Amino acid sequence: MNDFYNVSAAPHIRSPITTKSIMQDVVIALIPASLFGIFNFGLRALLVILATVLSCVLTEYIYCRLMKKPVNPGDYSDVVTGLLLALNLPVDIPIWIAVLGGVFAILIVKMLFGGLGQNFMNPALAARVFLLISFPTKVASFALDKVTSPGIKDFLRDGALVLDGVSGATPLGQLKAGESVDLLKLFVGHVGGSIGETSTLALLIGAAYLLYRKVISLRIPLSYILSFGVFVLVFGGKGFDPNFILGQVLGGGLILGAFFMATDYVTSPATPKGQILFGIFLGIMTGLFRIVGNGVEGVSYAIILGNLLVPMIDNVTGPKTFGKERVKDGK
Repeated sequence: MNDFYNVSAAPHIRSPITTKSIMQDVVIALIPASLFGIFNFGLRALLVILATVLSCVLTEYIYCRLMKKPVNPGDYSDVVTGLLLALNLPVDIPIWIAVLGGVFAILIVKMLFGGLGQNFMNPALAARVFLLISFPTKVASFALDKVTSPGIKDFLRDGALVLDGVSGATPLGQLKAGESVDLLKLFVGHVGGSIGETSTLALLIGAAYLLYRKVISLRIPLSYILSFGVFVLVFGGKGFDPNFILGQVLGGGLILGAFFMATDYVTSPATPKGQILFGIFLGIMTGLFRIVGNGVEGVSYAIILGNLLVPMIDNVTGPKTFGKERVKDGK
């Protein structure tokens, strides 16, 4: 009898990779964009980040206590949600609105649907869209205060953009108005916009870290960016205009959304083919919102719509069940 083994239920593969380690990697990957956002916009950006992160963490803790559920063991998913939400908001947003967004993301989108792994759309993006619909003038405003005689105190308080007299106009707004953009400044991040979307360089550094850690793959980001670029080339009305095409790709929240939100495990397809189809759908929808629509941005709406289609995409692209025969001629 001592030779018998106690075999538990599948799966039997053990891995050091956990939800906590994945979320920690995402937080680390977002540090460059967060630091650059604070450099660009000053300590007010740090205040917005702290407000959303703390509101997400406290909301999940209070909900678990009230519902008599196990308190979050510290998997950092609430921190990631709060950080992503802050990076998608303008620096001058009222703090109470940022806090409301954090509460909405965790309470409504995540916890009421069963908690981590049960939400049907990205909580941070859902909260951003909720705030954009509820407070459009606050969430879509990127105006920067003018400083007549900037100094070191103004830099610490208001950031490098105000110090250098950069206006609050976003690159996508300039492109929509028929103007050209400075691609180098756009790549580095010395432009107006949301806290975490301005620096493509900082975002790509974080994305490279996630790829190195094998947290994400390139299937969704590449199919998303390439399909969007093709859409802009064909339907943008500018022909092969490198400034317009690259400005659309590098500007706004496309890079942030492609690498950090469209790749969310819970709300993206599980199959390789499904991930490519998902990315192509996001690229087309973002193109429709930006080029055909009246707005200048569309990443948030595109990803949320894509999240709703994920079950169907998984069903269509899923592998055939072993041993299951196909129906042919009614037999």
